[in-house]
Amino acid sequence: MSENNEKSSSDPKVGPLPNEDDERVPPSGEALTLPSHMAGSGTLDRLVDTARNYAVASTAENTNKAYAADWKHFARWCRLKGTDPLPPSPEMIGLYLADLASGSGSSPALSVSTIERRMSGLAWNYAQRGVSLDRKNRHIATVLAGIKRKHARPPVQKEAILPEDILAMVGTLGFDLRGLRDRAILLLGYAGGLRRSEIVSLDVGKDDTPDSGGWLEILDDGAVLTLNAKTGWREVEIGRGSSEQTCPVHALEQWLRFAKIDFGPIFTRTSRDGKKALEARLSDKHVARLIKQTVLMSGIRAELPEKDRLALFSGHSLRAGLASSAEVDERYVQKQLGHASAEMTRRYQRRRDRFRVNLTKAAGL
Repeated sequence: MSENNEKSSSDPKVGPLPNEDDERVPPSGEALTLPSHMAGSGTLDRLVDTARNYAVASTAENTNKAYAADWKHFARWCRLKGTDPLPPSPEMIGLYLADLASGSGSSPALSVSTIERRMSGLAWNYAQRGVSLDRKNRHIATVLAGIKRKHARPPVQKEAILPEDILAMVGTLGFDLRGLRDRAILLLGYAGGLRRSEIVSLDVGKDDTPDSGGWLEILDDGAVLTLNAKTGWREVEIGRGSSEQTCPVHALEQWLRFAKIDFGPIFTRTSRDGKKALEARLSDKHVARLIKQTVLMSGIRAELPEKDRLALFSGHSLRAGLASSAEVDERYVQKQLGHASAEMTRRYQRRRDRFRVNLTKAAGL
């Protein structure tokens, strides 16, 4: 979103940040300081640092990265137009939104959802700089409403991975350490309806590592995952499967046993020869790459060109697969996915409930 040089009398007197104000995104806690009338001390300075760390943790790392990219793009756009990103100018932000929607030069037009995300990123960045952005200002709100009306399309949903698909995918994996690890990732992610970030953030035990997003407990009947998810802490129960070949808990036990992991991150990198598990936690990007790789290797949707097949599936395909395939009361699926509403759960169900209830006949026709 863009800002203008011209300052109206109502604009707050906000000067540019030192040096790279148009490029750098201050961490959430950078503005946290002691009141000007107080002298610093060792104890207070340590508390300021602690408060800053908590502020940084208030938003997810991936969200912080996205918002940083949003500000960088907007700041460069402002420079090219001969203006500054500070203070906020609703007029220039409206022009920025129009530019994003129409495309310019080699830059393609962005989708409505991406433009809305950019808008949220700008509002967040201004807040970090102690400036408020009025998203209801007519120069912003009317332009955004027009973009939605003219360009909005139904959301493009990723394909659900169905039971036969996940079995074909794990069937392409070997039984070396990498194969054991990746099999556990796919089966656990599918049975738990987990986000890819939730999968790789798991530790063996509580408080094993500072960057942990949860831990697990393996019981006779299955595994219980305690996750620090978007909606807060929640427990996910993953029961044992009908056979060892399809059981996510057995796959997890096999990986932990042969990788000799009893502390810290559950899913880690392996050595080049694949014979040793390393200490470094896997990135969530590995899950996305693994899904696409095994989709290709297993021949799922083989009638389509490779490019189209890759575009159909992502990390969300595991969650959509569970939501679409589990023939149980919707409440249990909602709880497993950690959704606050049944409506959100239904968005993950790919045509599962269509015409299950025929209201036409129920109405007497």
